Amino acid sequence: MNFQEILKYFIYAGLIFTVLAGIAAYLTLMERKVLAWIQQRMGPKYVGFKGILQPLADGIKLIIKEDLLPSWSDRAVYWIAPIAVLVPALLMWVAIPITEGIVLDDSDLGLFYITAISVLTVMGLVMAGWGSANKWAVMGGLRAAGQLVSYEIPFIMSILAIAMLAQSLNLTEIVNQQKTFAFILKQPLAFVIFFIAGLAELGRIPFDIHHAESEVVGGPFVEYSGAHWAVFYLAEYMNTFTVAVLTTILFLGGWVWPEMPFEGRLHDFLSILLFMFKTVSVIYLIFWIRGTYPRLRIDQLMAFGWKLLVPLSFLNVVITSVVLFYGFSHFVLSAISIFLTAVLFYMISNRSKKYDSGETVSVVSASQLRDSQR
Repeated sequence: MNFQEILKYFIYAGLIFTVLAGIAAYLTLMERKVLAWIQQRMGPKYVGFKGILQPLADGIKLIIKEDLLPSWSDRAVYWIAPIAVLVPALLMWVAIPITEGIVLDDSDLGLFYITAISVLTVMGLVMAGWGSANKWAVMGGLRAAGQLVSYEIPFIMSILAIAMLAQSLNLTEIVNQQKTFAFILKQPLAFVIFFIAGLAELGRIPFDIHHAESEVVGGPFVEYSGAHWAVFYLAEYMNTFTVAVLTTILFLGGWVWPEMPFEGRLHDFLSILLFMFKTVSVIYLIFWIRGTYPRLRIDQLMAFGWKLLVPLSFLNVVITSVVLFYGFSHFVLSAISIFLTAVLFYMISNRSKKYDSGETVSVVSASQLRDSQR
């Protein structure tokens, strides 16, 4: 590898970071506006026209804030943790295309690479908890690790079902396979599982148990302040954008527009515009869920993952294998997937009614436990 190639990769890396940081910053504004609309408020409106410069003001405020380092913390781990969270969020974009030809490395193992890199984020959260030497931070880091283990399985299984349909791990090829029908029509169950598991891996409401302020007072981030605190949330919004982009590529047809009557640069521009419209729609759905649903308890979250999503994701892969092996029509796969999706929503609704009626897990105090053992 010569100097020019190394320089090119450094320029690409800087460009990716700059663009993603800008997108992540304005996703915070979008989220605040969506939540304000849901709650019948105005949201940010004073900094710039209609609050458009609010992310810039927030960024400056966080940068000039003092970085406090607890005297009891592990300095090396404490400082490395934000970087360990941010780097995987950037590395995933090596293999993610925006449209055909606009990708750093159009690898045939792109989907496998992204799945492998996405797991690394939790290491940074565990390091943040451990390096802070705070009991709430450690507990939050362990919660994040347990949550990732629980939801990584259905996340990967839903991706595997799509890879089997497309017969490829190349993201560009997966999009091109959806020129006639988007995979959400063939695999609605995989879409629902992927989206829910993606929310859980992001730690977004209702799956934000690892930094729940009412339970673990901020979790791994409790001892962080200023710019280092901002890095964690910058990575979170980058990952939110990444999950929305992957949802668009794997299930919504990406940049493909069936029977588009244009060619050349106009075709490319409209393809990118369509891709971004789909991505923003998914992001809006993520923010809408935050403003609508309450946080799950940790026992509810784990039970939902292991008792519902994991079995259904395995069943979906088995059914997809049988349909492809015996050459059945994809309409058969769609019908079965729709039925299983309806079963999933019915079970979610049934569990919600059970918890609302008070049939929750009983909690026994330590004194009651000691009395029962005498």
